[in-house]
Amino acid sequence: MSSLLLTITGISGFLAVALGAFGAHALKNRLDADMLAVYHTAVQYHFIHTLALLGAAMLAARFVQVATWSWAGWMFIVGMLIFSGSLYALALSGVRILGAITPIGGVCFLVGWAMFAVAAWQSKGL
Repeated sequence: MSSLLLTITGISGFLAVALGAFGAHALKNRLDADMLAVYHTAVQYHFIHTLALLGAAMLAARFVQVATWSWAGWMFIVGMLIFSGSLYALALSGVRILGAITPIGGVCFLVGWAMFAVAAWQSKGL
């Protein structure tokens, strides 16, 4: 499972850099300041949680008997897809209703971080 999480981490990191560069260069003159800020927020959270995913994946490989590390990683993935994905779509399409699902992704991030803490507690004696 940890090798799958690490593979997804690599893909996510690649996409975070590519989408960040796309926003900085191709979208700079195409989006208004508000939508560019929304896009920037999507990239920022995407990148931060890619690094969180890397940590969870590496710790899942180290502490294979603590499944909570993998669950934390999966919650970061779902959070990136819903939170950053909805913000990318909102910024590019202008369809404001997409912002309504963004908080669901934020909750996934929170659950991922809570699971990260639980996994750390479970791993302390290993």
